[in-house]
Amino acid sequence: GGWSWYTGSAGWMYRLIVESLLGLRREGEHLRLAPVLPADWRSFDLDYRYRDTIYRITVLQTDDLDGGDQLSLDGTVQEQQSIVLIDDGLEHRVEIRHRSGT
Repeated sequence: GGWSWYTGSAGWMYRLIVESLLGLRREGEHLRLAPVLPADWRSFDLDYRYRDTIYRITVLQTDDLDGGDQLSLDGTVQEQQSIVLIDDGLEHRVEIRHRSGT
């Protein structure tokens, strides 16, 4: 009985890192991407599986970006900071250019 708090700790730590630091949050059929990175992180890569589809996500922190973050899906710049998740069994590339200090 005394160790029952460990059961949920790993799940909460995972959510804290993925949602708060890396900025990934699933909202229904959308994946919202809003990273909050330490200044010394220049980039990170992450593979996200949605059913039979893989999203290969790269986040690049840059100083030369005007305005907010820029998100592209398979080379096409998106208007929003989220993508619609589709289960087509393919591999998709997501790139986020994140302005340093934001």
